[in-house]
Amino acid sequence: MSQSFEYEGVPQTRALVIHPALKRAPTGSREPGDRLEEATGLALAINLTIVSAEIIPVTKVVPATYISGGAVARLTEIVGEERIDLVVVDTRLSPIQQRNLERAFHCKVIDRTGLILEIFGERARTAEGKLQVELAHLTYQRSRLVRSWTHLERQRGGTAFVGGPGETQIELDRRMIDDRIVLLKRQLEEVRRTRGLHRAARARVPYPVVALVGYTNAGKSSLFNRMTAGGVLAKDMLFATLDPTMRALDLPGGRKVILSDTVGFVSDLPHELVAAFRATLEEVQGADLLVHVRDIARHDTDAQKADVEGVLASMEGGQALLEKGMIEALNKTDLLEPEALEQVREGASVRPDVVVVSALTGDGVRELMDRIEERLARDRLEMVLEIPNEDGGTLAWLYRKGDILERHDGDHVVRVRVRLDPADAGRINAKYPPL
Repeated sequence: MSQSFEYEGVPQTRALVIHPALKRAPTGSREPGDRLEEATGLALAINLTIVSAEIIPVTKVVPATYISGGAVARLTEIVGEERIDLVVVDTRLSPIQQRNLERAFHCKVIDRTGLILEIFGERARTAEGKLQVELAHLTYQRSRLVRSWTHLERQRGGTAFVGGPGETQIELDRRMIDDRIVLLKRQLEEVRRTRGLHRAARARVPYPVVALVGYTNAGKSSLFNRMTAGGVLAKDMLFATLDPTMRALDLPGGRKVILSDTVGFVSDLPHELVAAFRATLEEVQGADLLVHVRDIARHDTDAQKADVEGVLASMEGGQALLEKGMIEALNKTDLLEPEALEQVREGASVRPDVVVVSALTGDGVRELMDRIEERLARDRLEMVLEIPNEDGGTLAWLYRKGDILERHDGDHVVRVRVRLDPADAGRINAKYPPL
């Protein structure tokens, strides 16, 4: 099974994309065709010219090359005939497998992890994003220093006072990478500390944080722009945006929240990236409410949902986020046929935390904002309090912790109607019983 792609414009790196499909794939695995389509989309995201893409059946993983010797020989012919510059293998290769395939194909080979890292390296814009990508790259490259290039086999001689063969170039390279990794981790720890201060500052303002999460290219940035006019890059491309963006959003009932557009998830997200992007993922962990944006027009939307929930569950505190529950925004309904759209609407109508939307047309966005407001207020208690004028500290605390619905300033007291979380309501009741 193969596909060919033609592009206009300046010739670029000519690539062959292959997806090794295991005969005995784990339960719940994506269909090989879907995985090949996604790998192709990832390759297009870094402007590769895809000459061909195909599924390679794998009965048993070969330790030396992952795919069979017959498949290697056939692909070697294709690489030579089509003048392929790069072979993308949509799985995680060991360093030995990658090296052996490069020797056979006589061209560069990257696996799924390397491809995603290339995309992140090209798209990162902020200083933090660049630090995170570099750390992920170095962590990945450190295990790849096994290639047979001659410069890695040379040795540095010892000093006049120390005998022995000296330090090999591969050992020197690894030590230099280790030193750089330590430095990057220190810098990212500083970023993490700064983000913590920013979150603490936001916590002093009565604005809850609502984070958009979802599979890459599900339309998060388009929905973010529709809700906030945020001007975030939104393209029909995998990983169009990487760095998180936050904007203030006024809900229909008047409550203000902070809406966060986060990086998209993907199946088999490289663990190097999960570790490196800890500071960014903390924005998801610290959110008061998650909105899971789904591309409902895709036939594998349920598999994408499972992948997103799997990444969330693997994060520190992620299981608690899942148990708390999310709002699902079924996006891209403008791509559905009328009959399919009606079925989606019927299914969503019996699920209180599911909203049908189209970021492109704006359909359902107002309902989504209403649902966010309802969800944030679900557990809050409404009460009327009278606070002495001189107790400005308590008034400030109410503004920080609750939703002030009404306020009337009298000569001696301020009467407020406020919504508070149960724990905060109990604290204020001990000082000023509600009317």
